[in-house]
Amino acid sequence: MPLSRRDFLKLTGLVASSAALASCRPLYELAAGDPPLGDWPPLHPADFRALNRLTFGARPSERARVAEIGIQAWVEEQLAPEAIDDFACSLRLRNLDTLAMSGQQLFDLSNELFDDFDLETVPNQLRQGTLLRQVYSRRQLYEVLVEFWNDHFSIATDKGECYYLKTVDDREVARAHAFGSFRDLLWASAHSPAMLIYLDNQANHKGAPNENYARELLELHSLGVHGGYSQADVMELARCLTGWGVKEHFWRGAFSFDNEKHDPGEKIVLGVRIPAGGQEEAESVLERLSKHPSSAQFIVEKLARRFLSDNPPAQLIQKAVAVFESSTGDIRATLRVILLDGLPLAREKYRRPVNFVAASLRMLNAESDCGPAVQEYLMRMGQVPFNWPTPDGYPDRAAAWQGNLMPRWQFAFALARNELDKTEVDLPALLVASGAESPLNALSTLLIGSPLPAAEREALLAAIRAAGASDDELLPILAGGLLASPAFQWR
Repeated sequence: MPLSRRDFLKLTGLVASSAALASCRPLYELAAGDPPLGDWPPLHPADFRALNRLTFGARPSERARVAEIGIQAWVEEQLAPEAIDDFACSLRLRNLDTLAMSGQQLFDLSNELFDDFDLETVPNQLRQGTLLRQVYSRRQLYEVLVEFWNDHFSIATDKGECYYLKTVDDREVARAHAFGSFRDLLWASAHSPAMLIYLDNQANHKGAPNENYARELLELHSLGVHGGYSQADVMELARCLTGWGVKEHFWRGAFSFDNEKHDPGEKIVLGVRIPAGGQEEAESVLERLSKHPSSAQFIVEKLARRFLSDNPPAQLIQKAVAVFESSTGDIRATLRVILLDGLPLAREKYRRPVNFVAASLRMLNAESDCGPAVQEYLMRMGQVPFNWPTPDGYPDRAAAWQGNLMPRWQFAFALARNELDKTEVDLPALLVASGAESPLNALSTLLIGSPLPAAEREALLAAIRAAGASDDELLPILAGGLLASPAFQWR
């Protein structure tokens, strides 16, 4: 999207400055003594777009890897995250001890914290750990897919015991099965205590069935709203799910089935008779849902929308659906087709707030704890992880996010000017590594993939001159202006 002079005039109005641009010192004098961070090889625009689609922002190291082996080989590497050394990212998580705790351990800890009125420790560590992984993990495609599945099986931490059980759900559902089979993923979610509490299945028992989880299982998790089920199917599936709940005493926070609460009668779901069988009734439905043609269509369309465009090509979707069905829901195989065949057809996607913030941190090589200072801006932008109030997950279309630009602009300049607590960028050192003579060309190549066209370059420089930037303000204004520009909002 073009960068207009009007846009830059608005953006540079957010910063205070006091001297003329012409008086600034040479870039390399500003960065004397800083170690280089590695070269930035030029990338084809299609490769730059692909990298930004498959990561939370393309770091120089990833640009170098793609330049070395090509985008298709890089995709294959990312499709095997278990082979990627991610020890450095793991070190950043070492103080977030709740991420590895069981449901019972988290409950016990929460009881201790309750005395201090601090029930936010567990969900805060989950949010911080999620953001740290998105920013610093080398397994970038895996993290993008984990975010996708956490949206697909969305759970807000502010409902009941979800505030601590979502940590277990994140680990044992989205992270455990991100590249596995859809059957295993759907099965894990259906047995997740956090999901059963979030969608009220604890209150689903014979004589008084609660349809909430049954409805979302069909509409949001498998078949899709146009997947061919009826209200009668919802009611019958709810009967199958009676008695599914969560242990409340020993092994608290674990899945349980209470036969005393289960409706033992025969059911009919999607035209198939289900004889009385206790817990196995709903599990037999899960097996069928995971293999249903409507599930294949729905899941593939959502994946293609996330990775390719808001309106992905129908021909590619049908090819990926065929792979999904023939592989019995193999997510890795399905995603390989979507990416390798679809990336050349990809269109621009608008950055959601988390992607905007993570990409800003990654592409400026920021050192951050991804803590309260960063999360405060995400709250203003409307996308705090695990905080969407409805079970459909954060929206994945541009129209949902384009009306709230001011917090993005404010974050861009706060980051570039090192005004965020426990977050720091070193712009001179970053630009020395680029080898470019012009800081503007270097930053624009880093952040939007290419030097600015002459007219847009002059519009930005004119706006900066009008603001009267000092030596110290020059690089932050350039970086902040580009982060806040229309071009960077798209990937």
